[in-house]
Amino acid sequence: MHEAFIYDHVRTPRGRGRADGALHEITPIQLTTQVLSALRDRNELDTEQVEDVLMGCVMPIGEQGCNVARVAALQAGYAESVAGFQLNRFCASGLEAVNLAAARVMAGELDAAVAGGVESMSRVPLASDGGACYSDPQTHWQTWYIPQGIGADMIATQDGYSRTDVDSYAVESQRRAGQASAAGHFKASLTPVRDILGEVVLDKDEAIRPSTTLEDLAKLKPAFTTLGEQCGFDGVMLQRYPQIERIEHVHTGGNSSSIVDGAAAILLGNRAFGERSGLKPRARVRSFVSIGSEPAIMLTGPGAASRKALAKAGMQVSDIDLFEVNEAFASVVLRFMNEMGVPHDKVNVNGGAIALGHPLGATGAMILGSVLDELERRGLRTALITLCAAAGMATATIIERV
Repeated sequence: MHEAFIYDHVRTPRGRGRADGALHEITPIQLTTQVLSALRDRNELDTEQVEDVLMGCVMPIGEQGCNVARVAALQAGYAESVAGFQLNRFCASGLEAVNLAAARVMAGELDAAVAGGVESMSRVPLASDGGACYSDPQTHWQTWYIPQGIGADMIATQDGYSRTDVDSYAVESQRRAGQASAAGHFKASLTPVRDILGEVVLDKDEAIRPSTTLEDLAKLKPAFTTLGEQCGFDGVMLQRYPQIERIEHVHTGGNSSSIVDGAAAILLGNRAFGERSGLKPRARVRSFVSIGSEPAIMLTGPGAASRKALAKAGMQVSDIDLFEVNEAFASVVLRFMNEMGVPHDKVNVNGGAIALGHPLGATGAMILGSVLDELERRGLRTALITLCAAAGMATATIIERV
């Protein structure tokens, strides 16, 4: 069994995922092409050494369809011998791509690969791919499909998180992200996005609102009350959990992940690849898992996935220096911290998706890269990265600096 090392990573800034966002004019294939090009150029990489490109993408249709990984690799000028494919593990897709690349390196199938993800949410909106998950009543009945926001509010109801609790968490995410951005903590791994003329259209994360206050967030109305009460999803959830009298709707656009565009790429390989390429590994992949979890709430898997990843690595929670938990909703991270007994000063130390945004297929790779940078900055050793995913799944990965 070989070791899988992380040699480098790059990402685009996250642009607001709407028509007036800075990245709306940039197609998904261009976002992917630009991160692949940047990863190659900054490492003086002979792309004939790269055997595959794996890209997560949650809405793989239209501009994001047709195997964006392979087409972007060709467009970036990678060697024709470099294969490519895209995969969909919902919100965990970017991290799953990294895990799959690492597994293939460990198995000896690949010497080197690039893994990451892309999502242009302003151009290919959420749920554009349709599917039984959203549209088939029989499937709803058998799988307990309920929109994620209702699940987030259910977690808050079960655990007793108030509106102030989730808003306070969101304010802190904004503060940390704003502070990290201002201090240049993301700069080393950001590649500016350019338009067709070569002009920079975005060189820093666009969605951060560091001046956000509790008073600002308190003015926002709960986002999922209508879905829950008028569209009947609260009733479905209460059928599943009859011990709960009613669902308290506390999540808003201000304490949920922001919709953004972006892409990320990570270079992985075995030791021989690094020696041939003159590259020094920055971290090794210690373990990784993906699990299924309760499908109605849909968001409860990060704790269980993390425990399983820790067990596979022969580690305890106390062995992890930093945690990255995707901030799909504030209650998801609050539950994770309580469930795992992890203090907030070790979790999402540079903010998370509430402030920075969640470009679905790319987020897992982005937060892995960000926490690796932070380990190096602080002189720490280990990190655990985890995301919940639709249909009741979760993925977790442990990395260790070398």
